Amino acid sequence: MNEILDPTDVKTYAVRTLGCQMNVHDSERMAGLLDQAGIVPVELVPEKAARATEAGDQGADILVINTCSVRENAANKLFGQLGQLKSVKDARPDMQIAVGGCLAQQLRDGIIKRAPWVDVVLGTHNLDVLPTLLERARHNKKAAVEIEESLKVFPSTLPAHRESAYAAWVSIAVGCNNTCTFCIVPHLRGKERDRRPGEILAEIEAVVAQGAIEVTLLGQNVNSYGVGFGDRGAFAKLLRSCGDIEGLERVRFTSPHPAAFTDDVIDAMAETPNVMPSLHMPLQSGSDRVLRAMRRSYRSAKFLGILDRVREQIPHAAITTDIIVGFPGETEEDFQQTLDIVEQSRFSSAFTFLYSPRPGTPAADMDNQVPAEVASERYQRLLALQQRITLEENEKLVGQRVDVLVSHDGGRKDTQTARITGRAADNRLVHIGLPDHSTHNIRPGDMVSAVVTHAAPSHLVADSALSGGLFEVRPTRAGDAYEASERRKAHLAEEAAGRAPVSLGIPSIPVRKK
Repeated sequence: MNEILDPTDVKTYAVRTLGCQMNVHDSERMAGLLDQAGIVPVELVPEKAARATEAGDQGADILVINTCSVRENAANKLFGQLGQLKSVKDARPDMQIAVGGCLAQQLRDGIIKRAPWVDVVLGTHNLDVLPTLLERARHNKKAAVEIEESLKVFPSTLPAHRESAYAAWVSIAVGCNNTCTFCIVPHLRGKERDRRPGEILAEIEAVVAQGAIEVTLLGQNVNSYGVGFGDRGAFAKLLRSCGDIEGLERVRFTSPHPAAFTDDVIDAMAETPNVMPSLHMPLQSGSDRVLRAMRRSYRSAKFLGILDRVREQIPHAAITTDIIVGFPGETEEDFQQTLDIVEQSRFSSAFTFLYSPRPGTPAADMDNQVPAEVASERYQRLLALQQRITLEENEKLVGQRVDVLVSHDGGRKDTQTARITGRAADNRLVHIGLPDHSTHNIRPGDMVSAVVTHAAPSHLVADSALSGGLFEVRPTRAGDAYEASERRKAHLAEEAAGRAPVSLGIPSIPVRKK
């Protein structure tokens, strides 16, 4: 039996994600749980989205904030956001606010003590209880807080509301066994737990069957994958197995750890065609003395050796990194060693961070904290160096062909410049000029090939089509999947608006193509 709904009767949600790719993955799972509970994304109900305020509530009946504890002043920023939401909560008492993620795992009921208008707090180990906690808080008219000390349900086993129809995050492990002195993540995510290879490959096959052509394998330390079940070569084998999955065109992974990065992984990258020539290899510091204080179990010579071996087998690989500036006790000599390593490494880009103490980490209690003005000046020097290197490396690509997977978030300038945007095989951002200012019916998920005509520090421009040069479009299954997802969203919006009957949701049986 079908039913016409009043838009005001439809319960809506929004998820705000802070932090790393693992948080994005977890947010997709929490959204999937809310979908399963019959709650719909607020953007599908314009009548409710229209009541959004500058506080970031998005007009939703349920707002989930998935937090990160790694960024500087993470707690202050969270409570600042929650403070802004209080007026929304006062105006709409039935609205519910849920806080999850690493900061929730760390602060626990301290969040309720400082922001008593929050309804739900849950940690990183029990995402599956989100709908239950929301209902408990609603029924009891009291905040529901539930934090587990160890993983109860592997997030990847939960339903997912994937943000992209053409690319997917697939978690291969959660937690971390390293003890870096600056990092709170192992304390909040727990010891590393690996999924079995068969489960991972089954999930990849499932998302590919749904239309995805790119998969990113996620873990706090992906190349230690397999230690939990006694196979130190498991990650390289997993990469090779991804090469056997029909329809999977691009495989990426993040993040590895230099101490555990082995040659069998490099071999697998070089010999598996759908593993992309991009590698994120966190340096953190170029000073061996600082690396020792960070409890990073490698030294600069080992790090450079990894880069040499990668480039020997994959000459066109784009290598990115993470660097912390101003770690306790860092001297000018230490920092100069970092600059020297950056110059030698020729990273395609770098995520650079000013060190800030994280409560509960050994580094927070170390002597010789670097003065803020000293750290800031060093940071600016590092930034200038890396921007120069990035531009120089990008300029080497002018005149070369790039094959770009078109993204759905094309960029603010695309409608003005008649360009589309996506990622090249090496993960560089590319803006592609369209001939005759036409979209050519190019969809997110389709592949476009062009020649690079200009380089900038943050992107490449491939305007070869504007002068009659290379411009090739390859429609893909991923583009088909994107179109189908947009039609599904439109239908759900019609249902939520009361302009279409609500279907029973009985699935049809797909016809297998030969």
